[in-house]
Amino acid sequence: MGTDGLAFAVESGSDPEYLDSLNDQLRALNELLASEGLPLHREPTVRGAAVTRDRMSGVPYSFLHYLRRAYARACEYPDEPLTPVVEGENAADDPAIEAVGSTFTSHLICHSDCEGYYVPVDFREVLFSEELAGALVGSSTALLRELVYVAPYLGVQLVDGGLSDAEVERIYAGLDHADGEPHPFFRELEIWIMLFEAARISVENGTIIEFG
Repeated sequence: MGTDGLAFAVESGSDPEYLDSLNDQLRALNELLASEGLPLHREPTVRGAAVTRDRMSGVPYSFLHYLRRAYARACEYPDEPLTPVVEGENAADDPAIEAVGSTFTSHLICHSDCEGYYVPVDFREVLFSEELAGALVGSSTALLRELVYVAPYLGVQLVDGGLSDAEVERIYAGLDHADGEPHPFFRELEIWIMLFEAARISVENGTIIEFG
C-alpha cells in the first residue's frame, strides 16, 4: 500500500516503463473522475510533508475482512458494543458486510482487497472502471470518515477525528502481547491504523493510495 508512488518513481529514477504505466493509470483515473463530473486529481511529483506512523510492513488480506465486519456491524448495530469474531467463524461471512456494502457507498467495504486506488476527492458512491487496476476506485476522504466512525468501537480514542502520537503509542503498546494473550481486536487494529495513516497522508499530501 503506497501513498507516494509517482513522487518516489520520479525521485528515484524508476524504470521508464513503470513510470509510463503509472501515468497511464493516473490518466484513466482522471477520465473516470471527469465522466462523473468530479474534480480532476493532480498527483504530486514530490513527496509531501505528512509521513506515516504505521509500523507494520504488511498484514494478511484476511485482516481487512475483520475491519470491514467491524465497520459494517457498527453501522447496522450502532448502539451495541463490538464483539470479536467467534473462533472458527469467517469474518467475511457476517451478513452485516453485505447489508452495508450493497449500496456501494462504503469505501472501506466496496474495494479490492489487494489492488486498486483511493483518490483524495470526495464522492459518495464507489466508482468503477475496467481501465484501472482493481476496477473499483474509492475516495480516501470518504475512507477516512469511515475509519473515524469505527474507531470508538475498536477502543481508539480520537480528538476531533485526529489520531495523536500518544494514541498511536498506546495502540501499539496494547498490541505487544506481553502477557501472551493477543488483543481481542488485534487484526482490526493493525489494519485500521495502516489504512487510517494511508488515508490521512492521502488527504494531507493530495496523493492517491495505491494497493498492490
